[in-house]
Amino acid sequence: MSDAPNHRLLSMQDSRTILEVAGERANVATAGATLIRDGTNVLYRLTGGVVARIGPPGSQLVAERQIQASHWLAEAGITVVRTVDNIEQPTAVGDRPVTWWVELPEHRHATPAELGSTLRQLHNLAVPEELPLPTVDPLDSLGASIDGGFVLPDEERAWLRGLVEQLSLDYRELAPSVPLTVIHGDAWQGNVVVPMGGGGPVLLDLDQLGVGPREWDLVSLAVEYTDFARITEADYHAFVAAYGGYDMTVWPGYRTFAAIRELRWTAFVLRKAGASSKAAEQARYRVSCLMGKIDRPWTWSAF
Repeated sequence: MSDAPNHRLLSMQDSRTILEVAGERANVATAGATLIRDGTNVLYRLTGGVVARIGPPGSQLVAERQIQASHWLAEAGITVVRTVDNIEQPTAVGDRPVTWWVELPEHRHATPAELGSTLRQLHNLAVPEELPLPTVDPLDSLGASIDGGFVLPDEERAWLRGLVEQLSLDYRELAPSVPLTVIHGDAWQGNVVVPMGGGGPVLLDLDQLGVGPREWDLVSLAVEYTDFARITEADYHAFVAAYGGYDMTVWPGYRTFAAIRELRWTAFVLRKAGASSKAAEQARYRVSCLMGKIDRPWTWSAF
């Protein structure tokens, strides 16, 4: 019998304690907090229109950069999730940073066109001198995800290692010819939302904001179209038009970026597979897809 539910309960209990301690230190009321999401970051909804975001262990610098990035993006004209004023942030509880954000009104995910226009705004910004943004490495930690966690058959693990090596070579060859700009790092329709009561798209989730190739932001929606058939041809072309006409699916480096993105999505599920039979099943399916055993369009379950 899996003990995953007990681990999850323990995680929630720990995060509740962290929230209460952080609230006392920051003078923020946490009584009656409700859990929004228990993932890499744990989110709670508080009274008074505040959302508390508890980062993973050791993510203090990431949390500090999120706060700075929110202010910088707002000043640059990007509509972005806002921090709560008059609180010194982040609030540290041990090695877990807690940040405090203004709760968004009821909202929906962005359409492909709204995502495209938001990314166009973001990518047109000059790289800031006052904000030390990291250089995004799409291949970061992939090897560790394959080597650890869920036990793959030796031949599949070896094949994935070889894929990482080949993609690393291909990416390094492309890198000198690809201009770098400010990118979101995890650009999909759920990280740009639109308030139901009116107003423009709002950029969320600044964990991976950095400097990198614009194609890394564009590839997620592109593969939704080419490899998963999750969006229509009309919606994809609306995305391209809103971005300014650049269609990366006809760019020679497209398959390299697509393969890296899909491998990252597979690695994410691999990390969960040791504690979840559903994740293990999905991981096997995704690896089979990457190995060419299953024809596109693929049907991957969300995790």
